[in-house]
Amino acid sequence: MMTTKKKANLMLLIATLFWGSSYLFMQMGMATLAVCNFIALRFGLAFILAAACFPKRVWQAREAALWPAVVLGSLLLLVFIFILFGIPRTTTSNAAFLVSLTVIFVPLLTALLSRKLPQKSVVVGVGCAFVGVCFLTLQGQLSVNWGDVLSIGGALAYALHILTASRLTKGGDSLALGIWQLGFTALFSGILSVLFEQPRWPQASEEWLAVFALGIFCSALGFVMQVVAQQHTTATDTSLIFSLEPVFAAGFGFAFLGEVLSVQGYFGAALVLIGVIYPQLCQKETLQDGERNHALQSESMSKKAVS
Repeated sequence: MMTTKKKANLMLLIATLFWGSSYLFMQMGMATLAVCNFIALRFGLAFILAAACFPKRVWQAREAALWPAVVLGSLLLLVFIFILFGIPRTTTSNAAFLVSLTVIFVPLLTALLSRKLPQKSVVVGVGCAFVGVCFLTLQGQLSVNWGDVLSIGGALAYALHILTASRLTKGGDSLALGIWQLGFTALFSGILSVLFEQPRWPQASEEWLAVFALGIFCSALGFVMQVVAQQHTTATDTSLIFSLEPVFAAGFGFAFLGEVLSVQGYFGAALVLIGVIYPQLCQKETLQDGERNHALQSESMSKKAVS
């Protein structure tokens, strides 16, 4: 019989599968819809659906969540502006692997802000990821695709979003705040679309499919599943499962868009994946060693108490 933790990890795996497919749907929507118009439609739908699932919590947290949601919504908008401008200029596989560098940027930025050297596992992971990015992005004449640069910018912006969220969510309702940030992301992107684009509703079936798939599965449902599942599993397991997102994205890109990486590209993607996963595995071993030492200490104290 499946345990609660295994069910939670399965939910996270499904959510990661949804997010892996998001690059395919973003590629599809960006073919005809303007960037901010597309973001507004996706996150507007996600906000409505997520708020409908938790109306009482969202309404009760409206005052406390207002300014934090404004900040997080602005950063989230920046993330997707980078990604959506980058995706048409590169492949879904490249974009997904490069955006996964967020996992590397978070500890690096943390070390920079705290003025402490990062852990050795993080340094090794950064080294692998850097070499992997070079193999993945550098062209024949050592030139870099602008889509790859924008995808890396999206990863850096997302790392800033994660670090900011970790501070702003303390002492409040993180679920409600997360839903409000979706609303502000939709609002701000809608304003930008009105000012600089010609916003419109989706017309072709591909446009509707992209908006609904991203809004329902990748944003609203994926977000709720993540929050629910993380209550019953560990942060390390969550990070490792999320590391599979670029693998799923590459699979969708191959199956539906016929994208195939070169030998150099596959080698680079593998190095990026190793760089992302290795620090998480080391962290898991450290946590397990700590739990084991704590158990031994508790057992020793119990024996002393008995004697």
